[in-house]
Amino acid sequence: MTSALASQMELAQVVDGGLAHVEQAMRDATDSQVNVLRDASHHILNAGGKRVRPRLMLLTYLTLGGTDLDYIAKPAAAVELMHTASVVHDDINDHGILRRGRPSVNAIWGRTFALLTGDFLFTAVYELMASYGDLNVDLARAATALVEGETLQASAVKDKRFTREIYMEIIALKTAALFRAASAIGAKLAGADPSQVRALSDFGFNVGMAFQIVDDILDLVADEEKLGKTSGKDLMQGRGVAVAMNAGNGSGAADPMDAVKRKLLEGDTLEKAQRQAEFLVERAAETLAMLAPSPPRAALEELAWMVVKRER
Repeated sequence: MTSALASQMELAQVVDGGLAHVEQAMRDATDSQVNVLRDASHHILNAGGKRVRPRLMLLTYLTLGGTDLDYIAKPAAAVELMHTASVVHDDINDHGILRRGRPSVNAIWGRTFALLTGDFLFTAVYELMASYGDLNVDLARAATALVEGETLQASAVKDKRFTREIYMEIIALKTAALFRAASAIGAKLAGADPSQVRALSDFGFNVGMAFQIVDDILDLVADEEKLGKTSGKDLMQGRGVAVAMNAGNGSGAADPMDAVKRKLLEGDTLEKAQRQAEFLVERAAETLAMLAPSPPRAALEELAWMVVKRER
């Protein structure tokens, strides 16, 4: 076994250990005395998920020399809970019945309790971040951007002005901003200098943009069993990458689902979107050049490419 391989194996163990701390922090923060809040929260958390955002924060922290997994567990959990809260609310708005391979909170407990569970998850973020001072600003900005992005998306659909430019603005707000915060917080917790914080923030932002583009591609082409959530809802509701890339080309959300899919798959819409996602990951990888080579840095780049190569 080479020393490089040994380092990679050791890193994997460290990251797995860090994510275990994150899982426990999330469970502790959602252990409500109100049964429905606890049960619904643990239902969605126990379903797992990719945990890309906390993994991104952990790897950023390790890349810049951080070592204390207890110290970073709560901020990483806060980022994941903020994302989880948003998907619980999304399933209310989108009538999603499947999430992470399980029935959604909305499908089991209904709209009212799903709304309250999402609210509860958001409030748990405050508890987790209470002792982290100015880092709350990074997460608060991401939370504001998330809500702005979701609202802009709903307005664009309502007003029938879902263009490529608006689509990119939406995903920058509703997805990439939280990825940026995860990287920025990880860098700051590691004591990074301002130039490193900027570079890792840019890395996270570009990875987040690529992540959402690929997510929207998968919403169109992946089957629900593989995807783990209700598929096709973005296209049917007049939003998502396929609608944006075809704005002005005569393909609307009012068409039957199969007819729209057939039309889109005949052209190069999805190929263009995939190429754009890969370009964003290439830009992200370039920002890592200022850092010394190391197993954590290599793992960060691998995470970025996983985002565009995934099938779910």
